[in-house]
Amino acid sequence: MAYEVAAPKYVRLAQTLQGRIEDGTYPPGSRVPSENQLVQAFGMSRPTVVRALELLKRDGWLESRQGYGTIVRGRPEVIERKNQRGREALERDESAAPGRLIEVGQVPVPPRVASYLGVPKRTKVLVRRLLVEEDGEPVELSSSYFPAGLAEGTDLADSTPLAEGLRAHLEARKKVRFDHVTERVSARMPSDEEADLLALPKGEPVLSVLVVACDVSGQALQVTDVLLPADRQELEDTYRLG
Repeated sequence: MAYEVAAPKYVRLAQTLQGRIEDGTYPPGSRVPSENQLVQAFGMSRPTVVRALELLKRDGWLESRQGYGTIVRGRPEVIERKNQRGREALERDESAAPGRLIEVGQVPVPPRVASYLGVPKRTKVLVRRLLVEEDGEPVELSSSYFPAGLAEGTDLADSTPLAEGLRAHLEARKKVRFDHVTERVSARMPSDEEADLLALPKGEPVLSVLVVACDVSGQALQVTDVLLPADRQELEDTYRLG
């Protein structure tokens, strides 16, 4: 049984601060509150605050300037490229992807996926889980979930890699139309299985890009959880599919 593990306090604090950068509370070039101010404002220990700031500095959101404090740099370039992940999850040709399908079958729906698919908790849904590799190293774990009824009459339950994108396959087989995608990006701790598959050291968080693909009515047709062993951010984007 897989368990969802809450992100550590320093990761959650980093997400909150990053959100304030995103919404303009801390604009580029401004100075973030001091460590003492953050300790008092959030009721967290100094080591937790220091770790959160170091995480944001490492990922390019902040920088230290001697004699001036910690400065906001703005949105890192890697986040500007984030939208590619959602489109890739929908349009990737599995048969040509550098990696392998590691699971195809019915599984209990994860709690947060259930809310987007609009199905009761503990409902069985179909999952296709793809481990993407580059130069023999795991770089992405992509788990795509579909309502069981939507998968009927398709090849989604077949363990053979599809020679087309998941979106194209569903649109052709089920006569549905994908209209828009919402991406929610967050940091969390991986399960033991996810950490092993991504070859992550113990205690290392992952970036989860939750891709929710909907039809014109807003009904979710597919939810994909893309795990990346890199950045730790919290974002949300919606864009139309051409």
